[in-house]
Amino acid sequence: MIGDAGATVSSVQLSFFTAGAQAPDVTDVEGLLAGPGQVVTVGAAARVSVVAGAEWRVAALLAAFAERGLGGSRATSVEGHEAVRTDFSPELLPLARAWARGAVKAPPPGFALDAPRLRLWVAAAGRSDDHGYVLPLGEADLASWESVGGALAAAGLAATLIGPRGGGPAYRVTGRKRLLRLAEMVGDPPLGVRPGEWPNPLGNR
Repeated sequence: MIGDAGATVSSVQLSFFTAGAQAPDVTDVEGLLAGPGQVVTVGAAARVSVVAGAEWRVAALLAAFAERGLGGSRATSVEGHEAVRTDFSPELLPLARAWARGAVKAPPPGFALDAPRLRLWVAAAGRSDDHGYVLPLGEADLASWESVGGALAAAGLAATLIGPRGGGPAYRVTGRKRLLRLAEMVGDPPLGVRPGEWPNPLGNR
């Protein structure tokens, strides 16, 4: 659950996408839901939120929301972590319904991970470790993990599931070819990224 912690950010960084990338679309925020993001519905509108932590992540995601006409603001999770969230929007209601399995979050049938969705996931939570590149999952989203792993594989990014005991839940992408593909899909890093937080175009390992 996320509460207020500051006003909506009106200024935006440089464009979140590099030249030649797909045009921004509201459904790109499904990349956040594939990872640790959450969606809530109130009346005829919905909002997506995710714990972001680093300042560059917050700025990049707010810029991404603005590019999609969603608006966004900083927030604080119940654990006290910094997060970002979209404004409540009727445009997000179909997405929220598609991801709902009762009270459980799960990808809809046919869910796919394209470049913009992966970029948002990476921006929210991705990081390198000693073995490859890690894409965190929601701790309570066990029902999502298998489908998300299938979507990664379909995108040419077959990954290993890391359980909670191994520092997850998360998927780890390994191998030079897959790491290079991930870097090419997500494009250039936003401003302020620290070493090891963005996929390396040289493929890392």
